[in-house]
This record gives sequence, structure tokens and C-alpha cells, in this order.
Amino acid sequence: MATKKHSWNYDNIGGSTRVKITTGADIARLGELDLKKWTVLSCPTTGLNIDEKSLKYIDTDNDGRIRVTDVIATAQWLTAVLNDADALIKATDSIDIKQFNQENADGKKLYNSAKQILVNLGKEGTKISLSDTKDITAIFSKTRFNGDSIITEQTAENAEEKAAIAAIINTVGSITDRSGEKGVNAELIEKFYQALNDYKAWYDSAVEAPYGADTDKAIEAYNALDIKIKDYFVRAKLASFSPESATKLDVQTALIEAISSDNLTGKSNEIATYPIARLTGKAELDIDAAINPAWAATFNTLISIVKPKEKALTEKSWAEIGASFASYSAWKAAKKGTEVEPLGIETIKSLLADNKKQPLMELVAQDAALKESAEGIDMVDKFLHIYRDFYRLLRNFVTFQDFYSMDKSVKAIFQSGHLLIDQRECRMCMQVNDMAKHNTMAAASGMYLVYCDCTTKTSPTKLNIVAAITVGDIGDLAVGKNAIYYDNKGQMWDAVITKIIDNPISVGQAFWSPYRRMATTIENLISKSAADKDAAMMKDANAKINAVPTTAPKADEAKAPAQPFDIGKFAGIFAALGMAVGMIGTALTSIFKGVFALVWWERIAAFVGIMLVISGPAMIMAWLKLRRRNIAPLLNANGWAVNAASKISIPFGETLTDIAKFPKLKIKDPYAKRGIPAWEKWLISSLLVAIVLVVLWLGNIFSWIDAPSPLPFFDKEKVVIVESPAQETITEEATPEATNP
Repeated sequence: MATKKHSWNYDNIGGSTRVKITTGADIARLGELDLKKWTVLSCPTTGLNIDEKSLKYIDTDNDGRIRVTDVIATAQWLTAVLNDADALIKATDSIDIKQFNQENADGKKLYNSAKQILVNLGKEGTKISLSDTKDITAIFSKTRFNGDSIITEQTAENAEEKAAIAAIINTVGSITDRSGEKGVNAELIEKFYQALNDYKAWYDSAVEAPYGADTDKAIEAYNALDIKIKDYFVRAKLASFSPESATKLDVQTALIEAISSDNLTGKSNEIATYPIARLTGKAELDIDAAINPAWAATFNTLISIVKPKEKALTEKSWAEIGASFASYSAWKAAKKGTEVEPLGIETIKSLLADNKKQPLMELVAQDAALKESAEGIDMVDKFLHIYRDFYRLLRNFVTFQDFYSMDKSVKAIFQSGHLLIDQRECRMCMQVNDMAKHNTMAAASGMYLVYCDCTTKTSPTKLNIVAAITVGDIGDLAVGKNAIYYDNKGQMWDAVITKIIDNPISVGQAFWSPYRRMATTIENLISKSAADKDAAMMKDANAKINAVPTTAPKADEAKAPAQPFDIGKFAGIFAALGMAVGMIGTALTSIFKGVFALVWWERIAAFVGIMLVISGPAMIMAWLKLRRRNIAPLLNANGWAVNAASKISIPFGETLTDIAKFPKLKIKDPYAKRGIPAWEKWLISSLLVAIVLVVLWLGNIFSWIDAPSPLPFFDKEKVVIVESPAQETITEEATPEATNP
């Protein structure tokens, strides 16, 4: 019969349609969910806000990553060993062992093992929790056998067996039992008794020492001197063959002279390289001759033990000394079972006589018989870890339910803590695993990001985090600013901003951004201009100070005559200035005429329109970017394989950053600037208004309301024509007297 197709429920979370996991049946049928519908395809097992031990249990192939296949395999195992898969939704750290499905092989093993744990711990009831499996040592501390094939002194029941186990531990070594005690296994037992037999066999085949208790000392001295003595005999024979070379083969005086001025106590190694004795022309070494100081003590020790019959050593006598303890040396070299030698031969014989090897092996076999049961205890720990954390993983893997939760106390497993900075608490914080990947991908998130290096006295390691600023203005945020970071464990870290990804924070912040940029530009220009002028002034001053005149001026040299004042030139300048003032005044007049000609609400609309022309483009661009904010690039940079967009809308972004809010109170600042009386404020304000009005009146701004400027420059109605006065001609009439002579 064909299996009925599972019916999935969906939800719209973070701008995407996602599957809702709400029942045990959903978990059991995860293998049927189309891979394209999973929000995440893989994530790392480290650096997340979830127990790493749980993630390692879920990572079935132990590759350091949680993949879809791992999640599906774990889901199938969990739902198979439980009677009710809906219990997984509770996500608790304890379970009644009656809920294990004993019809399933693993379920039955879990039931039996959990029951054994409760018995070992002396607990009543059928409920087991993570705290019960946390300390494996406590579980096995009161048991003889624990299934690890290791026995301790507590495992043995008689004194002889306990003594044998102690002897094994003290000689051939030990291995830690699950109870936490030192113990032994079959391999160590076998090794111990083999060593006992080997040592006893070697001891029983002992060869008589030729020099008694001093034989070992004599052998040691002989082996140390062997090469030097043989070297001496070769030199002696070569000197006999070539007498003229004797001085070269003997101790070189030049070598001794070279070190004579040094502290000779530090030259022992160099002196040891010289021949052991002076050449005498004979191929023998006089026992009473002077010996190289570096070898004298060893030589004297050997001679005092072997006591040669002759007064001189020859090659033959030296070889005879070596042959005298050859068989003894061979026996010493054949020693076996050295591990048990410290026990002493009597104890070794006693242990072999008692021979507790077989009883100890039987104890190991009894312990090993419980291996399956003991492994079941490890399985219980695995189950409880996954039982507690698996549903939480699903809420952050199949969906991003935790991240988009309305409850601020619920955090996604990739949220590492919160950052306090600039009177803000940023809850969208993540650890940075690979800064190079973040440099490549972070800008695509569309968020305003601050990267911080975090340090604390309680940890030698440095923590790198990234925090998203989603509310407010830029404020004092800048590289180098200090802050405080709290991780999910509540530990406090000192944080400092190392990098900022500049994206819009809000539409309101974008509204003022053009004015902020203009103010910044003007401030930079003013600063640059002032700096340039200051530099130029200093350069000119330094040049004048350092300048040296080439020729000294003559005392009687006449000064150049000053240029006469050119009134025509300055009249032109004044006229140009007047024209400029007139043009500015005319422009202002036109603007004011236009503004005052509008109705009051039209003036407000015009002002708003101007503001929108300036800020509108920035606000539109910010709005578009804010709608596209997405955490997927940040997760991908941290090693996640995010399969669906995870947007941060404007309303949701407001929940990720909290700004300090103070109550509205009338509180007097004791250090505030002392105010002035009200009448003085009114007087000053009135004077300022009057001055402004007078300036505007003199600038002919109010001419449109029949208040022209009194300055003649602005009087365009009067045209002054200056004409040269006509020469007056006076015609005198002739008088009668003048006409009549």
C-alpha cells in the first residue's frame, strides 16, 4: 500500500514562504520535504549558540558540518526510538524511560541502559535527565563491571588478585577505567606475566661475574677506554715503523699551548681528544705512566679492579681483559622482562607461584560481557543531548523561526551575544569565522555593520564579531570606538571597532545624510583652505627670514617716487561693486517677492518641496536598500549554505537594536550656562530684528511695498543729465548817440 503524501504547513517568515515544523509527524517525514524548500542546506558544528556535543552527535559522518542528510537521519532515528514523536517538540533535557519504543532495537537498548543508569546512581522512579549522564564516572563508580574490558583493584575480590593488579599497574603500566580509576586490560595482564617468566628465565641462566660485585663497573670502564687504548697501540706501532713521525703522533705541544691561556676546566672535551698517554717507543702502555687527565680516573678504576699481572698493557693483555667478562656481558645483554625487575626476584617468583593470570583474565571477560550495556549508556547520553536540542536546530535550519521570533529573549543559534555601543544595544551579533569571506560578502547584506575585536582577561584568545546597527543615526560610530560585548554565557568582553560597512540605517538617517555630507565637505574645504593658507604664510615667512640680499642698498640712493592716486581706476572698482550689490539685491528681492506673494500654506509646501528635492533621492535609495537587507551573505561568509533569502524588513530591524530612552523630566543642570533676564532677551532680539530690517531696507529689498532704499544708487526713477551751459550771446542795440557821430 502506497504511503500517503504528507501535508505540510507553511508560514511567511522574513519575506519568504517557509515550512512550519510543529508536530512529531513533520519531523518523522522530513526526508520527504523537497530540498529546495529547506532554508539551510548545511552549517558548521562549531561557533553556534547550541551545545557542540549535540551537534557532533547529529553530525553522523563526522565531517564537521551539519547537512540535510544528517538532519534527516537523526530525525528518523529519534522518531523510531520514541513511542510519541510529538515529545520532540517539548525539547526538554529529561524523559520518562517508558517513552522509549522497546519494539525497536535501539529503543530497547536505550530503555535497558537508562534503567541501569538509574540503578547505578541509586535513583528511584523512571525519569532520567542529562545531569544523570553528564558524569560517566559517577555512573560506574559503585560497579565492579562496566563493559570497558578494564578491571581495577576494586574489581578483584581477594587480596592476591588485588596485589597482582597493583603490581601490573606499577610495572608494565595502566589504563583508565570508566570509573576513573587506574586499571588493566587483557593485553597488560599478558604482558606482565610474560615479563615475569622472561625475567626469571634470564635470572636462572646467570653467568658468574669474573670480578664479583665490581664486574659491571669494570665492564663500563673497559668499554669507555677501549677505543682510546687501541688508538694508543696503533700510534705506538706506527711510531716504531716510522721513528721520524713519532713527534707528530705524540701529544702535540702546540695544541696544549693553544688552550693554555684559557680556563682549562671548560676544556675537558677537547683534552679528551688527545692520545691517552705519551709514546715511549714501545708498543705497550706502562700502567704507572702518566695518563691523559680526561681519562685518568676511568683508567685507574679499571686497573684497580682487573689487577693485571704485568706492569704494562699490551694489545694481547688488553684483549684478554675484555675476553674475561665476554660471557658475562653476553648474559647481561640478553636480559628480558626488565619492566618487572624493580619488584625483585623473590616477589617475581612469588607472583609466578601464585599465578593469578587466569583469574584476572576471567574478570576481564566478565567485564567485557557488559560491553553492549555500557555502550547503551553512551547512547542514552547521545539521545538526551539530541532530544533537547534537535527541535531548536530545526527551527534554525528548516526555518529561521527563532531569528524572526517576536520574543526578544529567543535567539537564533547564530546570534552570539549583544553589543552595547553609542547608547544602543545591538542584538544582531555574530562571530566572524573568516574575515576574508566577510570582506567579500558583507556589503551585499545591505546592513550597516560594525566589526569589532573583543578581548577579555579571562581568555587568552581574541574574539571577532560583527554587529548590525538597524535603528538610529550614525552618531559617533567610527573605527577605533570602544564598546562592551556580552556573549551568550554572560561573559563581558572589551570591544573596539575595526571596520564599518556603511549602508543606510533608517529612512530618517538618510533624510539628513545630504546635509551631513555637505557640512562635512564644507568643513573639509574650510580646513583645507585654512591649512593651505597657513602653510603658504609660513613658507613665505621662512623664505623672507632666510633670504640674504645680494647687494646692499646705497645710503644716498633715491627712493622710487610713489605712484599718484588714480581716482578714475578706483571709481571703476566702486561702480563694479555697486553693480554686484545691486544684482544680489535684485535677486533677493525677486525671491522675497515670490515667497511673500504666496499664501502661508503655499510657503510651507514650497519649503517642504525644497527639502524633498535635496533629501528625496537619498531617502528613496535608503528605502530600497532597507527593503533588501538580508542576513544570508553574513551566514554564507561564516560557512553556512543558506538556501532562501532572509530579509530584515524595516519593522523587524527596529526589534534588533534598542536605543536608550529617557523619561521626559524637568531637571536643572547645575553646570548649565546662566541665563539672562527676559527683558534683555526681548531687547536683544528686537535690536537684531531691527538691524536685519534696516539692512534689507538699505538694500532696496522692500521697494516692492513702496519702501525704497534712500541710497541714490537704487533710485532708478531719476536720471540726472549734466549739460555744458550754452554760451550766452548778448547783442547790444546801438544808441542814438552811437549812430550819430
